[in-house]
Amino acid sequence: MAPPDIRVVVQPASEVDIPKIVKYCNRNSINFLVVNRGHGLTKSLGAFKGMQIDMKQLRSMDISRDGKSAWFQGGAYSYEVIPFLWDRGYVTSTGSNQCVGLTGPALGGGHGRYEGLYGLAGDNIIEMKVVLADGSSITVSEKSNKDLFWAMRGAGHNFGIVTNLKLRIYPAKIKTWHYHNYYWGQDKLERVFSELNKLQDDGKTPPLLGVVFGQIYIDPSINRDEAILWFTFAYAGPASEAERLLRPFNAIDAIKDEMGDVPYPEIPVRQNTDLSNCISARFSLVSVMLQTWNITAERALYNHFMRNVALYPDLAVTARLYYEGYAHKGVQAVDSASTAYPHRDEYHIAFFATVVPEGSNLLDPAEKWAREARDMWYKGAPTRKPATYINYASGNKYEILKSIYGYESWRLARLRKLKAKYDPNNRFRFYVPIQSD
Repeated sequence: MAPPDIRVVVQPASEVDIPKIVKYCNRNSINFLVVNRGHGLTKSLGAFKGMQIDMKQLRSMDISRDGKSAWFQGGAYSYEVIPFLWDRGYVTSTGSNQCVGLTGPALGGGHGRYEGLYGLAGDNIIEMKVVLADGSSITVSEKSNKDLFWAMRGAGHNFGIVTNLKLRIYPAKIKTWHYHNYYWGQDKLERVFSELNKLQDDGKTPPLLGVVFGQIYIDPSINRDEAILWFTFAYAGPASEAERLLRPFNAIDAIKDEMGDVPYPEIPVRQNTDLSNCISARFSLVSVMLQTWNITAERALYNHFMRNVALYPDLAVTARLYYEGYAHKGVQAVDSASTAYPHRDEYHIAFFATVVPEGSNLLDPAEKWAREARDMWYKGAPTRKPATYINYASGNKYEILKSIYGYESWRLARLRKLKAKYDPNNRFRFYVPIQSD
């Protein structure tokens, strides 16, 4: 990604500061960019030059008296939200990585470990307090500004600043999660993806099997010459239940494996999505959404990965093929037309990413590697149109807007009509914009 050009940073100490900041920027023709946790990957951020509104001081959380919902300020993030709720006997849908904020992912959908039961993070939004591009403050919900409520859940980055949001929360009935991590050699690739398809095809992943994450990468502690397959399974329940589902994977001879039962807040640590695994760097990245894993394509992707590892050892250090498969029942239970999120029939996310070392001449090779990986994934799904999860969008020109916001003609038309209504001067145009400047 191309980093934004931040000229000044403002940290509002109160929600009431944000309208004042926006109005000041408007009077002085200053662009503004709101940051929750700074986890943006898209190249469209590189077009920004101006003031950053940093939300890190706005992180208060409050559970309602009836225990059915909670309010979170716009700066809240998963690392704090999950234990806050857990310690009080509750859970909700959030992003799966501790690095990310709560609000940002939810505005683009928000995939996470509880979506098999409760849907996307965005599906659980009840109400939002929003500052619009002109600095006015409004309430957005099913009862107030309903049209914007539709748009904010899937394309929200285009419309306003969320200063506070009300989410559904749920009693934490499941006391432990089981994790099982496998390290396999490349000779097991076909068997692994075959079993994944049996488990996950057609969105049939059991709702309690919250997520399956995978990576193909070079692990020097295991093999310096061949990339390995690392897959981690997280199940909302005890080992006795989870391991029955995982018998086919236990039958695949692994280099090593790790497993255990832990409270839900510890699962990110066990699956390498905790704060210690967050990288702040310049990435080359590309992502796809799929319904099934094409085994022939995955072997071709592995071989392609190894060829590039040999050509570009400085990229190989951080290069990864990533795989994400979430339980999908809760997502499919929501009417696709009821929110701006368009991808309820896409069951998997895969992406390639590598860090481009500062001062190197490796950007072009990294971008070529990424583009070719994307093409190979889609070659394995010839009857499918490309689909892109907005929170993983790269901003490359070959990522068409319909792949992000949906191919139904009415979706982008409706979004653009609402854009003209709520942000006619296109002030919110730096994160995967539905229309350019």
